[in-house]
Amino acid sequence: MAKYVFITGGVVSSLGKGISAASLGVLLKKRGLRVSIIKLDPYLNVDAGTMNPFQHGEVFVTDDGAETDLDLGHYERFIDESLCADNNVTTGKIYSAVIAKERRGDYLGGTVQVIPHITNEIQERILRAGEDRDIVIAEIGGTVGDIEGQPFLEAIRQMAARVGRENVLYCHVTLVPWLEAARELKTKPTQHSVQELRRIGIIPHILICRSHYAIEEGMRDKMALFCNVPPEAVIQSLDEPTIYKVPLSLYEQGFDRLVLRELSVPCLKEPDLSDWSRVVDGFCSPERNVEIAMVGKYTNHKDAYLSVVEALYHAGIHHGAKVHIRSVEAGDIEAKGGGDVLDGVDGILVPGGFGVRGIEGKIAAARYARERNIPYFGLCLGMQVAVVEFARHVCGLPGANSSEFDPGCTNPVIHLMEEQTRVCDMGGTMRLGAYPCALVPGTKAAEAYGVTQVSERHRHRYELNNDYRKRLEEKGMVVSGLYREKNLVEIVELPGHPWFVGVQFHPEFRSRPVKPHPLFMGFVGAAVQSAQSNARRGQ
Repeated sequence: MAKYVFITGGVVSSLGKGISAASLGVLLKKRGLRVSIIKLDPYLNVDAGTMNPFQHGEVFVTDDGAETDLDLGHYERFIDESLCADNNVTTGKIYSAVIAKERRGDYLGGTVQVIPHITNEIQERILRAGEDRDIVIAEIGGTVGDIEGQPFLEAIRQMAARVGRENVLYCHVTLVPWLEAARELKTKPTQHSVQELRRIGIIPHILICRSHYAIEEGMRDKMALFCNVPPEAVIQSLDEPTIYKVPLSLYEQGFDRLVLRELSVPCLKEPDLSDWSRVVDGFCSPERNVEIAMVGKYTNHKDAYLSVVEALYHAGIHHGAKVHIRSVEAGDIEAKGGGDVLDGVDGILVPGGFGVRGIEGKIAAARYARERNIPYFGLCLGMQVAVVEFARHVCGLPGANSSEFDPGCTNPVIHLMEEQTRVCDMGGTMRLGAYPCALVPGTKAAEAYGVTQVSERHRHRYELNNDYRKRLEEKGMVVSGLYREKNLVEIVELPGHPWFVGVQFHPEFRSRPVKPHPLFMGFVGAAVQSAQSNARRGQ
């Protein structure tokens, strides 16, 4: 039978519950346990697919095509396992499922209520995640006291009775703020947050205290006394130079061992964290620096391109380089009439996105990289604008616009697939999830991967129009990756360029700190060489 660890948060949001859950996951997995992590999100959206990146950050996509919360990205990067739709549960999903059952008559005419029907549905999702697993780590989004989170908190309270109290552990992440006027840390917010949990029947076993400053022993003892936990169960989580140091810090404080002790799970072996130590050392003590311009349209939100940023860091660590990201709003390039804002960078990356805003700025960035031999990496829309730029300025094609930003064009270079023109409740359909890609031998893509067939995750509506493929290839653009079943172009590149690769998919979702994505490694490696060449010219 699986054991369950429930991670809640108090005082404020964005305390790092997801990083704490992911860190525990990697520690337990390295002890030889089978681990699953699930995110319980109280918002009413069915999934994150329609959420504004400025409010919610990036949408993370799983192999099965689920559009999920970005915390699933942290989970995958830390435990190095592919998750699925079942690992992200929202209020929208729960109510949709319960209402569907009610409409079918599954409740035999009974009155459908939050308790027990909603809470039971939540528990069923948690139990499903525990199939064939030793431990399930469930993070509850939001903070204690949020109205929308109450059904989830009630559900996990009931779990102790359902599976046995010996099989459930509650971990509470809270804030220990520093008051500059008093020149001291304050424990009262933590005390009140724990009191709120206890009021609804949940007594936390472990506290993870987020703080900018170290928590002294006397303060630890005070929180332990008032929150009714042992002093060793008060774990501090300080601000770290990289999130990948958090598992090492929690391990040093015995967090995973404490969890196993409370759940009566034998410690199979001590975790080997040498690979994580190398990642942290590589990030904190780089041999060189490299600057990458990321030309996007959501750059004002730090989490909008979270997986892209992390994938760049992973590749930089592999090359012994600290990646410095210059965030460039595509609209700024348009406003200034060119790519001067890109001067001095060692590489240019254009990530995905939707809508017409900033398109011309991204096209200008692709042209800047192509003409000046600066390493370029286009992801999804970044690949499409690179094709449009090449078709427009090299091929002179009249259809060098997507129908998305030129509705009058009858045969655009980038177009909607025939089966994707169906209208649904969201106004269209998308290609979502993992699809196979066959690589062409002798290309940069094939060289980077080192194999002939890969599978990558997609999230888009538009594809390269095959009517123009021959003309593009005649002018020098190489198609180096194909989804053969539908004859869809997956990867394009320019031979003779240091690195000019565009991909229709999102490789950032498969990058790991201990296993960087091959294409990101190729791109950052080219950028490092570019930086070294620039440095030699400067001397």
